[in-house]
Amino acid sequence: MMIKEKNKRMSDLKLFNLSVKDYFTKDMLKLIVFPLLGSFIVMIIVFYSIADMGLSQLENTQIQIQQQQTMIENGVVNETSSDETYTGSSIIDFLLRYTVTSWIVSFLVYTVGLFAIGYLSIFTSLIIVGFLTPRILHTIHTRHYSHLELEEGYDTVFGSIFKLLKTVLVMFVLLIVFIPLYFIPVVNIVAINLPFYYLFHKMLNYDVSANIMTHDKFKELYYFNKSSFRGKTLLLYVVSLVPFVAFFISIFYIIFIGHSYFNLLEKNNGN
Repeated sequence: MMIKEKNKRMSDLKLFNLSVKDYFTKDMLKLIVFPLLGSFIVMIIVFYSIADMGLSQLENTQIQIQQQQTMIENGVVNETSSDETYTGSSIIDFLLRYTVTSWIVSFLVYTVGLFAIGYLSIFTSLIIVGFLTPRILHTIHTRHYSHLELEEGYDTVFGSIFKLLKTVLVMFVLLIVFIPLYFIPVVNIVAINLPFYYLFHKMLNYDVSANIMTHDKFKELYYFNKSSFRGKTLLLYVVSLVPFVAFFISIFYIIFIGHSYFNLLEKNNGN
């Protein structure tokens, strides 16, 4: 059992190294520009849309602060009060005026911003690279697995859209169900990432398998190797959480998982 597990790890390591070599070939490097440029454009549109909505909402927001001062002069207590009203951009000026509130605002903006960029870059790149998947898999097949006769895949436009919508729906359900866990330190990190990882894992496996094999073959191979694929997609997901990294390695997702399925098909055919 230990020997079998060791051979499996060595096989996965070999596939990883082979995927890295393929990633740095001229054909693959030329494809990086598509998810990179596409994701950049999408993020600019999203950023300006959210910024415009936020500023519009801010302009209609009004904060009134009442301050009361007590002074004692010649034994006489004088109390004065003043009201200050902040609207629009002056609210930000007020928050940034004090050290504590300035630190909190900066922390929230940068933290939320980095997380948003990370998640947005992952799934935007994944969607864009989905259009390149057939070409990437064809290149890998021609270069390393030309002796394998591929079966007609089960990928269709309507099937892909339905699969995406279904998976996104499950992701949102998980996000809602896990809300109580978001307030538990450490556990909240897993709780917030699990739904996103679910979407990442499902769509990546679907995207690759649907282009090179039948659905029955996919279910058979995945059933006996689900732990291995979960480990691989989890590794890719964790690396992708680094802001902007997903822009550059989304091509590698397809290469690595593609090699994994081709390798299983090769073993299954006795080659």
